[in-house]
Amino acid sequence: MASLLNLKIVTPKGVIWSGEVNSVTLPGIEGELGILPGHIPLATRISAGELSVQQGTKNFFLAVGDGFVEIFENNVSVLTDMAVQADGIDEAQAILAQQQAEARLKQQLSDEEVAAAQAALAQSAALLRVKKTRVK
Repeated sequence: MASLLNLKIVTPKGVIWSGEVNSVTLPGIEGELGILPGHIPLATRISAGELSVQQGTKNFFLAVGDGFVEIFENNVSVLTDMAVQADGIDEAQAILAQQQAEARLKQQLSDEEVAAAQAALAQSAALLRVKKTRVK
């Protein structure tokens, strides 16, 4: 069994982070998903929330949006519509985005517009949760 995972986090903007890590914890659609070296092959959806990474003796955290994770032979590929490291989160901007999404949901919207507003609300909630719990 290998002692490290190769993690790659990709958004539409490109590769956000890549490197060797000890473990990854993801927000799965049915709860947290912990990944260690030797994990069985898996492809599943992730939801907006906190992604945590242990790299050596350090831990770091990202807010992520909806997406997918693929695990194969100690390679973990996260494909998501948003990934922001905890210390890079602009709290004021996240609050504004949350307020705008909530206001949008009060309007008459098509199904697609409702889905987009709900995704924006979930992303802003993930950003705020990570910012408030992980940045001192």
